[in-house]
Amino acid sequence: MNAKEIKTIVSDWRVAVLIILILGSLIAIYPHFDENGHLASNLQYGLDLQQGAWIQLELRAEVVGFTTDRPLNDFVGNLSQSLDADMELIDANHIEIRKYFTREELEAKFSEQGGTLTSYQEGVSKDSAAHIKTILENKINSMGTKDAKVNTLAGLNNVVRYVRIELAGVNMNEAQQIVGKQGKFEIRVQTTGNQSEHVVFGDKISSVQVPEKDLQSGSWGVSFTLDSAGAAEFQDAAIKYGATDDPDSHELMMILDNVTVYSAPLNDRLASSLKTEQVRQMIASTGTGTAGANAATNLEIHLRAGALPVDVSIAGSGSTSAPLGERYKAMVLLAGVLALLMVACVIYYRYREPGIVLPMVLINASEVLILLGFIAAIKFQLDLPTIAGLIAVLGTGIDQLVIITDEILHEGKVPSPNLYLKRLARALGIIIAAAATVIIAMVPLVLMDLSTLKGFAIITILGVLVGVIITRPAYGKIIMAILSK
Repeated sequence: MNAKEIKTIVSDWRVAVLIILILGSLIAIYPHFDENGHLASNLQYGLDLQQGAWIQLELRAEVVGFTTDRPLNDFVGNLSQSLDADMELIDANHIEIRKYFTREELEAKFSEQGGTLTSYQEGVSKDSAAHIKTILENKINSMGTKDAKVNTLAGLNNVVRYVRIELAGVNMNEAQQIVGKQGKFEIRVQTTGNQSEHVVFGDKISSVQVPEKDLQSGSWGVSFTLDSAGAAEFQDAAIKYGATDDPDSHELMMILDNVTVYSAPLNDRLASSLKTEQVRQMIASTGTGTAGANAATNLEIHLRAGALPVDVSIAGSGSTSAPLGERYKAMVLLAGVLALLMVACVIYYRYREPGIVLPMVLINASEVLILLGFIAAIKFQLDLPTIAGLIAVLGTGIDQLVIITDEILHEGKVPSPNLYLKRLARALGIIIAAAATVIIAMVPLVLMDLSTLKGFAIITILGVLVGVIITRPAYGKIIMAILSK
């Protein structure tokens, strides 16, 4: 082709859009050499391809169905007191019990209170699971952990029993330190001796500020805010147990997993205010100097962690070492190159014409490049299922390019422009129908809580859309110009 013909092809809007997306993808990926001389990019890798650990937590609670002839509020209140457990009424016939009991234990208790247990599922409701996910995400983010994912695993009954946490770049010991504990936070008030009484749980803390240093005293502290209900409970407990009259003898203790992480008396001004009004905004002072700053940072993490509404246990865990992750990266790169080469060989065997094979392979590779650019732009983690989706795009993409090429060369020769447009439209119609089928097949994997397969489904759908909207029309224009020569 001469320069004029190439300019004509590039100036076509379909080809121009393809070129712009390729350049944009290269910018998003930003391949470069780091300070150690190793090839790096903006792509983020999941646990399959780099050092990291995953932990799966089991939620120790139940969602049960029941029937009763008693007033609903009376029945639930008495049952909660009998079981000594927090409960959340889901609807008129289902309740979430936020403590672990066997079915036999619950059947006996329900019968005592005038009810009948009709169903039993271990786990929590989707609303409670979303709340737990938010708490864990806040805790992980406050620890400064990067590339972390928290996924809830729900069944078809909408009951969530497990939460999976993936932490890239950390080892198993660090992962267990971050999320392996229950993280149940509580504020209690000292009564007599070593005795204490409950004041509020961490879920009554509505916001937490970053540690700040008082310029006058030099003391570090963490400011936090209670919600309205928490402020009322705090005032009632402070008055009831004498903390407002004698603060030094009634310290307030902040407890995480039954371990005291902070203890101090009310200051005189706060004690005086609580006698007459509710106080929502408070500051926990941790001392001066480096020790005070470190204590404030740790306290902020505990406050932000909040309180998980249910107990948890570690149901499973695993990790990937750094050398193994590097090996997987190399194997994945090799698999991608081999897949592209095999596609090129099959296409060459079919057409025996480099002028057809080269554009098809380059268009196919451009789809993968555009998808990688999108992955880098949205900071989507590249793991093995996602890479499997990219390889699937290579296969389905070349199929569609073959359809276009065969349709154009239906009679073994290049058609006239009008006939070409008709054949291209017919080929695109077949491709769109096939693409719709693939998308419909992948949607359930995206919507279901199968976290390990979501990446595969999402990339497959995106690959199909990029092909139908961008690369197939551009290929139709390019291949016609080449075949006409």
